Amino acid sequence: MKKIIFLLIFAVGVIASCNRKKTNKIPETRTSGTTKILVDESFSRILDDQIMVFKSEYPDASVTTTVGNEYKILPKFLNGEVKMIILSRMLRPSEESYYNQLKFAIYTDRFAIDGIALIANANNLDTNITVNEVFDIMKGNSKAGKKLVFDNASSSTVKYFMDSAKVTQLPKVGVYTLQTNNDVIKYVSENKDYIGVVGVNWLSESNKDILSYLPHIKIMGVKNVTGKKGSDSYYKPTQNALINGLYPFLRNVYLINAEGRDGLGTGFANWLNSPRGQLIVLKSGLGPHKMISRDFNIKNTN
Repeated sequence: MKKIIFLLIFAVGVIASCNRKKTNKIPETRTSGTTKILVDESFSRILDDQIMVFKSEYPDASVTTTVGNEYKILPKFLNGEVKMIILSRMLRPSEESYYNQLKFAIYTDRFAIDGIALIANANNLDTNITVNEVFDIMKGNSKAGKKLVFDNASSSTVKYFMDSAKVTQLPKVGVYTLQTNNDVIKYVSENKDYIGVVGVNWLSESNKDILSYLPHIKIMGVKNVTGKKGSDSYYKPTQNALINGLYPFLRNVYLINAEGRDGLGTGFANWLNSPRGQLIVLKSGLGPHKMISRDFNIKNTN
């Protein structure tokens, strides 16, 4: 009899425990729950900042990221393994087939404008370069012997310049790759004859890993090809030049959401384009998707 009573008490305890677990489960809403995002490594720093502030405001939200180059992370999105991704381009129609078969809507939101900066050693006399000169280097036709150094051969930045210069493979001389944006900054600070190619927000003073190298590099001005916007002068990737399209080497930053539900992924996507999310973009050095209006409260002191 005692054994039966013990088993009954144990069973009731197990059921109560399960009920408590169900009750304590964080609900899936736009500001709580869990979501995963694949992130192009070029934009990992700006995403880290966004997630940190978002989670501080919504402590029940768990946003985790997988960072890598486009070739590494895109297949995980295309096969549905992870249904949110940060890219520098929109999906091609052929890349939407998996979600079209499931009849999942894909929402694409631009939240920033990225400038790809060209940097030179501080002792290099060259302060400006034209788009045509950059394309000549990408084609292996540079007569000035200028050399470009990128983060890595599979990065979206390399792909951007290959597409822009209309080349299908990198030349044997004149273009070199390392591993990361920080590697490029360090390399150019120590080597006078190379031009580094990095995202603007990697040059921020909040990037503690490269603070000691910043005094030894300079950002070059770039002049666009004749007939295009930005061909009247040499422009640096300032926020004004990015927003107004004057700097030639710029690209949009998109969050692509195919989660198929109104949950935390949708909430985070909306956050990126909220005034607070756009302020973080502004502070990072990138161009915001939309300008933040400033309201002034004028008091009558008469």
